[in-house]
Amino acid sequence: MTNQLEQHKKFQNEAPIKFQTLGQFVLWRDGEKVNAKEWGRDKTLQLIQYLISYRNKHALHKEHIMDHLWEDGDDRDFKVALHGVNKVLEPNRPSRTEAIYVERQGVTYQLNSNLVWIDVDAIEKYIIIGNQALGDFPEIAAEAYNMAIALHQGSYLPNRIFEDWSSEEREKIQVLILGALVNLAELLIATNPMESVRLAQQAIAIDKTWEDAYRIQMSAYIQKGNRPQALKTYQKCADILEEEYGITPLPATRDLLKKIESIA
Repeated sequence: MTNQLEQHKKFQNEAPIKFQTLGQFVLWRDGEKVNAKEWGRDKTLQLIQYLISYRNKHALHKEHIMDHLWEDGDDRDFKVALHGVNKVLEPNRPSRTEAIYVERQGVTYQLNSNLVWIDVDAIEKYIIIGNQALGDFPEIAAEAYNMAIALHQGSYLPNRIFEDWSSEEREKIQVLILGALVNLAELLIATNPMESVRLAQQAIAIDKTWEDAYRIQMSAYIQKGNRPQALKTYQKCADILEEEYGITPLPATRDLLKKIESIA
């Protein structure tokens, strides 16, 4: 697991093409940040963002891509957008040679995610390592979770927040990062309870109804001997759940409350 972690960190540092999709959309090419103006038309930017969002699916038919992206798009729009993408990613590629980052097979296209570093990909890989190490190697798990959390800079493709094609990736990465925050917070309760509280608050800032985070805070406050704050956290959780969904906290949260109330 240590080797896997080091390999991912090395790729993060050395990949010739790197994409940040969280908080804002940024491309680094050979270590230099690319000016957003290089993308030119918005359709070029839409195409690369779409290919990133569907990087783990099978190769995508050109018509399928156009149907998703542009209601009034035509073959020329696609060709111009694809040319723009390849020009930004490979400005020095010799003419009449195949693009290496956007692979074409007939009329299907796919981003070669083995050659490019993408923040959401890296987050998922770090979290997988963290989850696998969680039981037997807590120090490796904590490092992996910290690497993932550090990369989470905000919502996925915030400029495409209302596009249906971006929602699946946005929801997936949110659930993954919430899990990483809670798992890391739980690891630290015994040794650093206030850091656990901070991590739980970070999770609540992403999703104020994430009940696991409230339980972590309650446990961390009890670890610090702050019973009133633990009780206050439960009440905040109950109020939020009632306000948002009209429900009460889960049995696990109510059981934790009973334990806290029983403390003299």
